Amino acid sequence: MDPQSDESKSYSSTGDVSIDRLAFFHILERLKTQKRTGWVDNNIQNPESISDHMYRMAVLSMCTSDKNLDVAKCVMLSVVHDLAEAQVGDIAPSHGISREEKSRLEAEAMHIFIHEMLHDSPAAQRIGALWKEYEDRETPEARFVKDLDRFEMATQALEYERDLNVSRLQSFYDSSIPYIEHPEVQQWGEDLLEERGRLLGAIHSAKLEMSEGDRLGEEEA
Repeated sequence: MDPQSDESKSYSSTGDVSIDRLAFFHILERLKTQKRTGWVDNNIQNPESISDHMYRMAVLSMCTSDKNLDVAKCVMLSVVHDLAEAQVGDIAPSHGISREEKSRLEAEAMHIFIHEMLHDSPAAQRIGALWKEYEDRETPEARFVKDLDRFEMATQALEYERDLNVSRLQSFYDSSIPYIEHPEVQQWGEDLLEERGRLLGAIHSAKLEMSEGDRLGEEEA
């Protein structure tokens, strides 16, 4: 969704709690259908949606062995962290929008969800607090989930390279793996890069075999 489009304009409360709550439930569908901009910009066929990304992050949260983390909170942070994108879309550098403006648009979207759609209910306050916690990055859980955000993106990049035979996704690794701070997620990242090395090695070997086969075929002809 273009953040400047009519679809992303503000919602005003009808005054009816039931109608406004349903409006929130319905807007969540956009997370299921909106494709992640980075993959679209790289012409990935049938790319993942925003909710695809958040769901795997939620499951990754449950895979941690760090007993100092509140895993339930990490799961909730994972499914809330990109919630504003239901209103404004997945804003990327290609949109030409500054980081400050992106933050403003997303905060405005959350304000609409919390106040106009969910009427400042306890659920609204819980969602808003989780979103703010993630944005502030002041708790171990928020920083851990940010690392999962990075790791999940790199994981998806490898899967596209493997399944779609694309090899132009280096920037997704460069902008994610080196910035992971949590030791366990760092190890996951190292494991992922090792797997990628094996994958690229196998692809290179297959290409060499094909080239050799073509050369022999030409000689026999």
